[in-house]
Amino acid sequence: MTIAELMESLERIAPLAHAEPWDNAGLIVGDPQWELRGPVFLTIDLTEEVLAEAVSAESGLVIAYHPPIWTAMKRITSADAKERVLLGALRAGLAIYSPHTALDAAPGGVTDWLCDMLSVDGTGGRTLGDRRALAPGLEQQPSQTHKIVTFVPATNVEAVRNALASVGAGVIGDYTQCSFTLQGTGTFFAGEGTKPSVGTRGQLESADEVRLEMVCPKRSLALAVEMLRQFHPYEEPAFDIYELTPKLHRDTGAGRRITLDHPATPRELAMRLKKNLGVDAVKLAAATDQPVSRIGVCPGAGAVLLDSAMAEECELFVTGEMRHHEALAAVAKGCSILLAGHTNTERGFLPHYAKRICEESPGVDVRPASSDRTLFRTLS
Repeated sequence: MTIAELMESLERIAPLAHAEPWDNAGLIVGDPQWELRGPVFLTIDLTEEVLAEAVSAESGLVIAYHPPIWTAMKRITSADAKERVLLGALRAGLAIYSPHTALDAAPGGVTDWLCDMLSVDGTGGRTLGDRRALAPGLEQQPSQTHKIVTFVPATNVEAVRNALASVGAGVIGDYTQCSFTLQGTGTFFAGEGTKPSVGTRGQLESADEVRLEMVCPKRSLALAVEMLRQFHPYEEPAFDIYELTPKLHRDTGAGRRITLDHPATPRELAMRLKKNLGVDAVKLAAATDQPVSRIGVCPGAGAVLLDSAMAEECELFVTGEMRHHEALAAVAKGCSILLAGHTNTERGFLPHYAKRICEESPGVDVRPASSDRTLFRTLS
């Protein structure tokens, strides 16, 4: 197996199209055609310790949840730990892949796992109640970026439909030659110098026509127009081209909004989260001691979604870390804040991620790195 072949599995689990525009998800270091050798290591942060573990095991790929290259770099030397990690990976022929926000957004990804941690037993699922994305993801199939609409005599519909289909129009999923037709009446006045295929020049005419609609990829539009003109019987065929907006998916995208079937107090939810994550402490800023039913969830540093959560009337917002004044403002508006630590809201997903990868690519040895650990510890 090559790195590229495993990447196909990774992107079935978490399509990179779902990553945030500011993110650096995908293959960070390496050649997709490198052979996938040894175990694949999963880590939240690619530290020098994790690199040493991977190199020692003769691994060919590390999947680092946080991208080890975030901003532009002018050099890769041994000047600091970040550069040494990248230099060491290159020296060892070790590829680095990062799913980051694509894995957050994907159904069954990091965010959904964190939602599950709020259930009584940590299994979650739909037992918590309704769940949807705070910022629904957008998805557009390359074959459906535009729609071409034309008006054709009924006897010529089949020829025009086939012509458009021959250049890629009318593809929806695994179906081809998809179209919609509607009968109506068209009118025209043929002026001097025209050669109308129906009716008479110099007078207002009406004709029974069929409205024909087909989706079309952007790359095929120019050719589709050429084919339409070639196979349409009219000297000047009427047609429109509409740009289609991407479709929203409620179970894909950044953050989640849960509506609990059984409301619980912020403290009860905090204790569930602490137990299910297996952490020594969580932090709660409670705006109320009363049971709440609407919860916003975002792993890591989720303050960017706090306003969206409150706009969705969330009474509790769960994330990893947040600045003091952001939490203070939220509590003043009636939204409690529950913080469990940045990587604490991410790392527990790695065993589940390993299982998903193995299901997609049987025979691949995938394991969380033993040297990947939480940076901060609570001392008492």
